[in-house]
Amino acid sequence: GDLLPADGVLIQGNDLKIDESALTGESDHVRKSLDKDPLLLSGTHVMEGSGRMVVTAVGVNSQSGIIFTLLGAAGEDEDEGRDRKGD
Repeated sequence: GDLLPADGVLIQGNDLKIDESALTGESDHVRKSLDKDPLLLSGTHVMEGSGRMVVTAVGVNSQSGIIFTLLGAAGEDEDEGRDRKGD
């Protein structure tokens, strides 16, 4: 269950299966290969196999970073709405 710290593209893999439930909600493990579905996303867990990837995005530029940024922005909007109601 290693956590992927960055987004990337698989360049070498051996029977790689990823748990993407943290991002997609899908409970089934996703098989990754060079010719079919080579994209790896931060915040997901390696469940089986091994692989190497070229990192394409980290931090706020990664898929999980974008989601957290959007969730934070939504939370700020809700807080502002509460402040206005109290005026």
